[in-house]
Amino acid sequence: MGDGEPESAVPVARARTGVGVHLAILAISLLWMAPTVGLLVSSFRPPALISRTGWWTAFQPPFVFTLENYQHVLTANNMAESFVNSLFVSIPATVIPIFIAALAAYAFAWMEFPGRAPLFTIVVGLLVVPLQMTLIPVLHLFTSFGLTGTFAAIWLAHTGYGLPFAIYLLRNFFGALPRAMFEAAATDGASPLDIFFRLVLPTSAPALASLATFQFLWVWNDLLVALVYLGGSPEVAPMTVTVSNLVNSLGQNWQLLTAAAFTSMVVPLALFFSLQQYFVRGILAGSVKG
Repeated sequence: MGDGEPESAVPVARARTGVGVHLAILAISLLWMAPTVGLLVSSFRPPALISRTGWWTAFQPPFVFTLENYQHVLTANNMAESFVNSLFVSIPATVIPIFIAALAAYAFAWMEFPGRAPLFTIVVGLLVVPLQMTLIPVLHLFTSFGLTGTFAAIWLAHTGYGLPFAIYLLRNFFGALPRAMFEAAATDGASPLDIFFRLVLPTSAPALASLATFQFLWVWNDLLVALVYLGGSPEVAPMTVTVSNLVNSLGQNWQLLTAAAFTSMVVPLALFFSLQQYFVRGILAGSVKG
């Protein structure tokens, strides 16, 4: 504190700084939310209004909203089946890599075996390999095994693409767990698998939840991998493929595109808000020690 500065001025200055930070965060949040709110409002507006007025005019009387956009998209444009396909793709493609990564991360963090450090370095190095470099070789491999156009193909692809980051994140978190916990469990006669399932997994819920959020959102919003390994068949097409096809087929029917786009956003939004309490904790938990 400088000479002549009253002590009472310090709390006031801090309060003003806090108010300024909160106002800045609020302004940024509103700016980021505006497109989503506009998309939601537009999806409930009739075609005649959405083509002539902006979405913000919907809050002025007379209030005119309709569910016809969603009814048309879900029944006539294959969105309902694509929604189920996206769930059928995203859930296994999230659970499988997380389970495999958890086993590998546990081994890298707490088990001694030859080549552990070089192997972990190679796994981390795979993070910088562009996904596009693998598309053609993996597609040839899937074609030779008859997997192209099947859900198994995209499950395996997303598992391979998600494992390096998942192993890296979980290894850091597992490495930050107290050694005394493992030593006490081993003294009591617990096997490595018992320690993994009864101690490591329950205490790692924040990291697993944050990783599940990352992986699920990436798989749900993926278009490139789905187009390459699943193709454009309506029977297996997820929502990203269907929405991209609607952009070409619906032309200027913006009200239908907004309904389709917001339908594809419902599950990621619900997942993020339900797991947000674990999100930051899981990302930062292993950032110092590990």
